[in-house]
Formats: sequence, structure tokens, C-alpha cells
Amino acid sequence: MAEQAENPIPEEEEVFSDEGSAADEAASLTGETAVPAAAPVEPRPSTTQVRPVPRISIDCFCDNPDTGATIQRASEDRRLSRAHTTIYMGGIDAAIDHYDTRATPNLVVVETRDPETNILDGLAKLAERCDASTKVIVIGAYNDIALYRELMRAGVSDYLIAPLSPLQIIDSISSLYVDPSAAPIGKVIVFAGTKGGAGSSTIAHNVGWLISEEIEEDVTIVDFDVAFGTAGLDFNQEPPQGVSDALAAPERLDDVLLERLLAKCTDHLNVLAAPAALDRDTELDPGTYESVLDVVRQTCPVVIVDLPHVWSAWAKQVLVAADEVVLVTSPDLAGLRNTKNLADLLVLARPNDAPPRIVLNQCGLPKRPEILAKDFAEAVGRDIAAAVPFDAMLFGTAANNGQMVGELKSDSKPTEEMRELAQMLTGRKVPAKQKSSVLSKLVGRKD
Repeated sequence: MAEQAENPIPEEEEVFSDEGSAADEAASLTGETAVPAAAPVEPRPSTTQVRPVPRISIDCFCDNPDTGATIQRASEDRRLSRAHTTIYMGGIDAAIDHYDTRATPNLVVVETRDPETNILDGLAKLAERCDASTKVIVIGAYNDIALYRELMRAGVSDYLIAPLSPLQIIDSISSLYVDPSAAPIGKVIVFAGTKGGAGSSTIAHNVGWLISEEIEEDVTIVDFDVAFGTAGLDFNQEPPQGVSDALAAPERLDDVLLERLLAKCTDHLNVLAAPAALDRDTELDPGTYESVLDVVRQTCPVVIVDLPHVWSAWAKQVLVAADEVVLVTSPDLAGLRNTKNLADLLVLARPNDAPPRIVLNQCGLPKRPEILAKDFAEAVGRDIAAAVPFDAMLFGTAANNGQMVGELKSDSKPTEEMRELAQMLTGRKVPAKQKSSVLSKLVGRKD
């Protein structure tokens, strides 16, 4: 347990500059009431959706190799992919020596297992070498509210207790650089087919429509298949502009320009459609696609990405950076092989995220042998999120009419499967419709 400092730092002196917010908050918490040294630090509640960290430089000085390994895993996460992270060993002493001749980065993370007095003395020496804009996170071994308040009063940005998980580190860093009063960013859900003709676009569009119409959540569907995209056809829209204009000049894209490029389908559904033009180059820098999605997700709570069946640097980056991935496939051998390969790759590339959801499409196709859902799941090593049955008349009529399957037949088996998937992806249930009684019908006729 940490010991109380014999000469605590006066409240009017701040060791680190953190715009005064952390120090003021800690001072107000302290007041006149003495706090027992044994009082544990209440864990800061993690956000349900950690925002990506902006392009900053981070130096980490660890005392424990396990902490260094955890920070290394955190730095490989998609939410820290823009930040430049460097890890050193040696704790606070190594940090003090390091910045004798170097400028400090945006963020310094130091780990220490020293008692309270030594921690504060070490941080005071480090502060003499830090720029005013540098933020500091301390990782310690003592779960002590008195120590926590001393560190906050000294200007430390956050205090974490080892051992840590990668998400705790990401959440702590994100909270320092993301405005908590800003509107929440939208959830990006990427639909990708694991083989040609699997029907990924159809599933993506129908699920997006169900989320918007039945769950009543605002949805934007982004069709990245510039040459052969069908979002415009499926929703009976022919916008003169669309996703290719956004990709051509991502630096110009803002919410005003985006509003002009979107095709409004319903009150809750917009589509950033593809022009189906063969004269556009789609092999762009992965950052171009990322920039477009960054703007779209600032304007809408749910973003459905219809990813074409290609394998390139930008397509892989869109998959890895997504909040949710849905792999759509058909129940055959090629679909099984490709689904397993993609799922395994994404699990390795996204260790701190949920595994991709797998959707079997076109199940029960007449006269075609197929792999049963339970056998498919066992071979892939993943659960099947939905098994959408084949219905040639229903899907064909909907496609030709520019309608969704749920519009034609809301109680069909394919609609039920996709409705359950929509609920799974959003974590929300479709509101139950009130059944009208005979009496209410009679009253309605009388009126």
C-alpha cells in the first residue's frame, strides 16, 4: 500500500500542464475531508465504442516487460493505427534521461512500481524536461485513491493500475484526445462476399433497410463497388453524383458536400451510390477510403459499407478498420475455404474486436448439393449468424422492382433471418407492433 508523501506538492503548483482540468477536478474532490490511504481507485468506466486516436506521437517507458507487450498489442489495434508509438524499458528514470537531449512527444506513458514519494519526485524531474503541451499517463502498482488524487493534482492526465488490457490503454489515450462533448461517431459495418455471386450486396442493402425502417435508426449505405455497384438499382435511385466524386477529392469532402452526394431513399436511409462507370480508377490509396468513411460516420449512427469482391490494400484496410465485419458466403466448398481464410486473418488483425459474423446465403437452392449450416460452422470454427434461404421469386421480384425483400413480404423466412441479423448488429430489438382489436376497428369505422 502506498505511503502518504511527507511533503506533498502544493496545490498551486502543477508539475505537468494539462490545461488545468485534471488538477482542478482533483482539488475539488479533495475538499476538507481526509481520505484513507487504503481507499481503492474506482475504475473509469470504459466507453462502449472507443474512438480512434488521432495522429499523435507516443513514447512509452515500461518497468515490466508484460506491460510493454500489452502496449505493443494496443499499438497494433486499428484505433491506434494513426498514432506513432515507441516503447522503451526503464520506467521514469529512463524517461528523464531520454528527454535530456530530446523534445517530448504529444504523450508520454511511464510505468513505475515505486512508492508514492519516489513517484512524485520522479515526475517532478520529468516535468522539467517536458513541453507544456505534453500529456502524461502513469501506470502504477498501487490501487490508492490518495495517490491518484496527488497525481491528478500534479497535472498527470491519467493513472492506470497494472496489469492492463490493450483496450484499457486505448480507452485512456482516446479519452485525452477526443472531445467528450462531440457527437458520437457512427458504427461502420462492412459487408463482404467471400466469393463472387454470394449475394453480399443484397444482404447489406436489405439489412440496412431493416435497420432504418424497423429499428428506426438513421443509416447510410456506402457502395464502394464503383464499376459494378447495385445500391442505386436496388433502391431505385439514379443520383448524378455519388461515391466516386467523394473518392476523387476526399480532402474536399465535408458534411455539406456529402449531403449533396447522398441519395435520400427514406426518412432514415441515405445511399452513397456507385456510378457503375468503367472509366474510374478504383485502386486508390487506402487513406482515401478511410477519409470518406471518417466524414460519413460523423453524420450518421450506422454506416453500412458494401465492399466489392476484390482483394487489395484498400479493401483489406476497410475490413480491418471496421467496427463490425459481416462475411457473406454460399454453402459450398469454395465459400467454406474462403470464409475460413478471411475469418482467421481478421481475427489475427483485430485481436481486440469481435470476430466477423458469418452469413450463409442462398441456402436450399434446388438441385444443388450444399454444406449444412452446422457442418459449415464446425469446419470454419465460427458460429453462423444467419442462414438466408433461397427464394428466387421473392429476391428476383424485389431486385427488378427496386424494392427490398421486407417491403414485398415482411414475414418471409429470408426477411426474418435478415431482421435477426439487423438486431444482432445494432444490439436493438425491432419494436413490437400493437395488434388492433375488434373493438378498436369498430370504433375506427364509427369515427
